[in-house]
Amino acid sequence: MRPRRAFTLIEVMVAVALLTMIGAVVVGTLRNSLKARDMLAQNDGVQQSARVAMERVSRELRLAYLTSSTTAVNTYQTIFIAQDNDPVDELWFTTLSHRPMYKNTHECDQTEVTIWSEPDPENPNLQVLLHRESSRIDEEPDKGGVILPLAHGVKRFDLRFLNGLDGEWAEEWSTISTETPNRLPRAVKVVLVISAPDLEEPDELVDHTFVTTILLEYAEPMARSVFALGTGGDDMGDLQ
Repeated sequence: MRPRRAFTLIEVMVAVALLTMIGAVVVGTLRNSLKARDMLAQNDGVQQSARVAMERVSRELRLAYLTSSTTAVNTYQTIFIAQDNDPVDELWFTTLSHRPMYKNTHECDQTEVTIWSEPDPENPNLQVLLHRESSRIDEEPDKGGVILPLAHGVKRFDLRFLNGLDGEWAEEWSTISTETPNRLPRAVKVVLVISAPDLEEPDELVDHTFVTTILLEYAEPMARSVFALGTGGDDMGDLQ
C-alpha cells in the first residue's frame, strides 16, 4: 500500500497566503462598495433637500401678487421686498400659493412668506435657510405664522430680479420704494449653494449649486422695445 502524502509546510504557507490575498481583495471591494453607497446616499440627500427647497420657493414666487387697493380703508398690506445680504438674501412677499391643510378652516390661498437664514448649529460657517408662512395677511408681514427650515448647510442663497420696464436685473427689490412702487419683478433668478462633507476628505466640504429662474404670473409683461419691431404700420400700432 502507498503511504498517504500530507501537505508540506510550504504548501500550507502558500495556501494561507492565497487566502489572505483573496480576503484582502474582498475587504477592499466591500469597503469601496460601502463608500460608493455612502456617497450616493449623501448626494441623494443633498439633491432632495435642494429640490424640495427650490420647488417650494419657485411655487410661491410664481404666484406672488400685489393688491391694487393700496389706499382703501382697512385694507391689508401686500409687499415684495428683497434685501441683498451676504451670504443669504432675505425676502418678504405675499403670494397665492397657500394650501389649507384642514377642512372648514378660515383660510384661503393668500399668505405671507418670509425667507431668511440663521447660523447652522452643526457648522457655524454655514446657514440654515428658514421659511415663515402666515395664512393671514396683516400690517406686520415679518411676524406671526409658522417657521420651518428649508435647507441645512447653505453656503449661499442669491436672488436677482428682472425689471420688466427696462429689462435690467437688480440685486434688490422693494414695492415701497419710489423706483418700483407696488410693482412685481417680471422674473426672479434663484441660486442655492449647499455644502456637504466630502467622503474622500471628511474635513473638506463640497459645494452643490442649484439654479433656476421663475417667471411671476401676476407681474406686468415685459415692455416691448422699438428696436425689436419692424418699420411697418402694424408694428407701430402694436407698440401703442
